[in-house]
Amino acid sequence: MKLFNVDFISDKELETLGLVKGSTVQCKHVGSDILQSLKNLVGGELKAYTEMMDTARAVATDRMVTEAIALKADAIINVRFASSAIIQGAAEIIAYGTAVKFK
Repeated sequence: MKLFNVDFISDKELETLGLVKGSTVQCKHVGSDILQSLKNLVGGELKAYTEMMDTARAVATDRMVTEAIALKADAIINVRFASSAIIQGAAEIIAYGTAVKFK
């Protein structure tokens, strides 16, 4: 599946199939959360959270692609990601875009 963050592909005529999306809510276990809170005191990257968000983006993307495959799409255009905090240490990631078929 090809993913694009533009709303058209210059050399392709597209048939729009519809919106596809995938989401997940991820959190770290309490031990990691406490260690990351301590890191907050001295500054720097919170690597456990970076890894959590990378994993969450991958899961959300896979779920979006699964929806597009079910529609028999060739690609997803206008791909976007959004995130929001659910509770301390947990975040929702959503990936969404427009499933298209090449004519």
